[in-house]
Amino acid sequence: MAKEIFMPKLSSTMEVGTLLQWFKEEGDSVEVGEALFEIMTDKINIEVESYEEGILLKRYFDVDDEVPINTVIGYIGEADEEVPDTPPSQAEEEEEAETSEQEEAVVASSPSSDQEETDANGKVRATPAARKAARDNDLELRNVSGSGPKGRIHKQDVLDYTKENEVLITPLAEKMAKDHGLDISAIKGTGVRGKIEKQDVESYLASQTASTGAEEPERVKLKGLRKAVADKMLESARSIPHVTLTTEVDMTTVMNMRKQLLPAVEEQTGFRLSFTEIIIKAVAYTLTKYPTINASLIGDEIVLNKHVNIGLAVAVENGLIVPSIHDADKKGLAELTEVSKTLGMKARDSKLTPAEMTGSTFTISNLGMYAIDGFTPIINPPETAILGVGRINEKPVVVDKAIEIKPMMVLSLSFDHRAIDGAPAAEFLTALKETLENPFSILV
Repeated sequence: MAKEIFMPKLSSTMEVGTLLQWFKEEGDSVEVGEALFEIMTDKINIEVESYEEGILLKRYFDVDDEVPINTVIGYIGEADEEVPDTPPSQAEEEEEAETSEQEEAVVASSPSSDQEETDANGKVRATPAARKAARDNDLELRNVSGSGPKGRIHKQDVLDYTKENEVLITPLAEKMAKDHGLDISAIKGTGVRGKIEKQDVESYLASQTASTGAEEPERVKLKGLRKAVADKMLESARSIPHVTLTTEVDMTTVMNMRKQLLPAVEEQTGFRLSFTEIIIKAVAYTLTKYPTINASLIGDEIVLNKHVNIGLAVAVENGLIVPSIHDADKKGLAELTEVSKTLGMKARDSKLTPAEMTGSTFTISNLGMYAIDGFTPIINPPETAILGVGRINEKPVVVDKAIEIKPMMVLSLSFDHRAIDGAPAAEFLTALKETLENPFSILV
């Protein structure tokens, strides 16, 4: 009997996975433990191994498709076994639609003068299959006339509407138009029955470029890691009331301490101690004293985390990845240096494990290597706060009524005002400033 291949749930926050590639074609043999496909979720690439052996009978989704967790994406079984032409969830929807239409036939046989096309809530009356067909064809159901009782829209109504309003276009021309973000209804087709062909799209592009006198810009599709980052940042910015506090830190003592510890840390780990590890240690140390900042907001509950796991934002090609340093408060500077450097390299090589990508309770985003003094970081949900770190910049400051040149660094704390009030956030940032200006306390 054929066995389903499911889109796995690989983290507590995962809802969909983006299919990056298939390692097998339909008809290929598959062994248990053999890499079957690769997905991206929670901003990490993961190869998924097969739990079954046999022949890959069916692949329902293609590269770059976003698939909900626990969805059947294919089948493995014996050669010539029959499997559905569509994923089971879609087949069940069609069956539900047929049942619904049979029920409507009974309703239609009884006299009624009610021909309303919407229900009491103003929602368009339509079968599940009709709604799916509308989604697949990017249609607004209100534009479709329903043939069912009370004006209910059937799948065939949607298909008929699509056919009537269909723009004839060759596959190549359609791809070109999509790649350039063109509205195909604005393109005049010169083929049979006005069909749009490749040369029609090229002519339209040429006319647009000529009319503006500008060179055609390059267009890059938002997909993969870039799309995952975009979706998560949009969710955070839309749903979380961000408030950002800033302060300046005198890094004189930290710079001296780092200089003294450099040889010992490098001899022990093979890595050079950076300001990042000292900041991680100071943040973790301070968070133990302010548990409300080391919290997560999940649903309507504020979860006070028992572990201090620091997420460290790492820039990679086309995106941003946040590996987690677990129990950072219990690690010394040498261990933090080794762990953070190793996680950074694994992140850039897409070799992080799910465990290394999850569980962070507070994130640090460090732009100190750039000419950036301060910025407003976006919270990484379900965390309730994030720290932005700017460059260390020598500048004049007033010390005991005299002006001195000091290496100063800007810290920016963004916090979720639903879970954290301004006063405790200010207390935490003030305590962190004091810790960094007296850093030997974190070594005790």
